[in-house]
Amino acid sequence: MKNPGIKILDRYIIRKFLGTYLFAIALIIIIVVIFDYAEKVDDFISQKAPFRAIVFQYYLNFIPFFINQFSGLFTFIAVIFFTSKMAYQTEIIAILSSGVSFRRLMWPYFLSALAITLLSLVLSLWVIPAANVRRVDFESHYIPRKMNMKYDQNIYRQIEPGTFAYIRNFSGDYNKASYMALETYDGSSLVSVLEAANVTFNPETKRWTAPKYILRRFEDEHEVFEQRMSLDTLINLNTDELGHVGELVKTMDIATLNTFIRQQREKGSDMIAQFEVERQSRYSYPISTFILTLIGVSLSSRKVRGGTSLHIGIGIVLCFSYILFGRFAEEFAKGGVLPPALSVWMPNVIFAVIAVYLYRKAPK
Repeated sequence: MKNPGIKILDRYIIRKFLGTYLFAIALIIIIVVIFDYAEKVDDFISQKAPFRAIVFQYYLNFIPFFINQFSGLFTFIAVIFFTSKMAYQTEIIAILSSGVSFRRLMWPYFLSALAITLLSLVLSLWVIPAANVRRVDFESHYIPRKMNMKYDQNIYRQIEPGTFAYIRNFSGDYNKASYMALETYDGSSLVSVLEAANVTFNPETKRWTAPKYILRRFEDEHEVFEQRMSLDTLINLNTDELGHVGELVKTMDIATLNTFIRQQREKGSDMIAQFEVERQSRYSYPISTFILTLIGVSLSSRKVRGGTSLHIGIGIVLCFSYILFGRFAEEFAKGGVLPPALSVWMPNVIFAVIAVYLYRKAPK
């Protein structure tokens, strides 16, 4: 197929597409920032948050997440809004009547969708994780209700195949826990349990220490009980893994996330599905831009009674259906009902079929 190049018509559609998209995104970001500031202004004042930190450390790192969060929705709305307007003003009919095929008409739309997809990929894979680190650091200093929420009261983690750690009341400020137990299993049989109170973690040596500990071994249906002094052990567990791991992975760029998933897989972690959902979502959501663009053009390129408002109404219903279906699919993956990759990509596959159907039915 000959390269169609970029014609005057293409520049016109690209300008309309990206201009409407950027305007819609800018508008929603301004609204979100205003409402968020109104909600948190008391915290900022009471904690004496510097204005520079509020703007550059919090909101500047707050905005990329919301750009990406609303990108698919406003891509869809932008396409439907200006394409429907073109159809209502008979511009689409004039373009098709001049000998331009509907397939050729899609070329500038897909160029615009490619630009938005690349932006979304860069945000998802690198920018947002780094921004989340800075934003969370700001929240920990200046938003009281965000503090002391990093760790659950009772933490249970698999640290390697057959070995589990239970930690109670861990304090990140002091790197201490009131209680720790290390359970070792042979298949489904409990082999031994190490228990200790007032446990301290040394961030430099990565070792866990306690004044004394208890070792219980289970041999031939008998329990051997030993009390020993001075626990000093190195286990395959970092304090970062003790927090809300679902939030932790959101602060990792794609290379760090890949390494983290590989390490957790080697440990035999039971949270691999949750991590895989995060990784797959970073790719699937940006790719949906192409699907939503195709649906939007196919829906709104025909002049119908009701005009732009009808097209926007149908488009919003379809877009929210996509988002809702995607959230349900992610929960199925996290619950182990479906493989993570299948669950995350399923909405794209289903809506791609819908997009192709609508494209075939669109005016040629």
